[in-house]
Amino acid sequence: MTRARRKLALVAVAGAWLIVSAALSGCGFHLEGSDKLPRSFASARVDAVDAQSDFCHGLRAALLATGARLDEDVPGAATIRILEDSTSERVLSVSGFNIPTAFELSYRVRVAVESQGKELMASEEHVLTREYSFDQRTLLAKEREREVLTQALADDLVALLMRRFAAL
Repeated sequence: MTRARRKLALVAVAGAWLIVSAALSGCGFHLEGSDKLPRSFASARVDAVDAQSDFCHGLRAALLATGARLDEDVPGAATIRILEDSTSERVLSVSGFNIPTAFELSYRVRVAVESQGKELMASEEHVLTREYSFDQRTLLAKEREREVLTQALADDLVALLMRRFAAL
């Protein structure tokens, strides 16, 4: 390839990148980041039924990522009450030998928020579900899959509630 052709190819690639970046910036595309929380969430405390659950850990991490301080003793701190935090599993189908072959996993949280004696968000229940197949021959792998799905559901619920908090 001649030197002139290489320069022309380089200019064409640079021009294509310029057009793509201009199109993406013009359409409102931006990388997903954390939502800005209202000022009432500058200091927050999480009052949970199960402080060690996947959801509770994820919520604390998400609050810290937005710059909120998690203090128990700050007067006027927003109080996020996790009134329910549970998972459940039900059989969706069974084989001819009456062995489960598919399950539905559900993660349920009920959350309320108050700040300085005012109710910012009344108790809301959020439920997410996922289905997964089951094979008794791969029991350990399927148990690990269940754990991973539970964590993913908790993470999705945290993201959903952080968007909800940002809208308050």
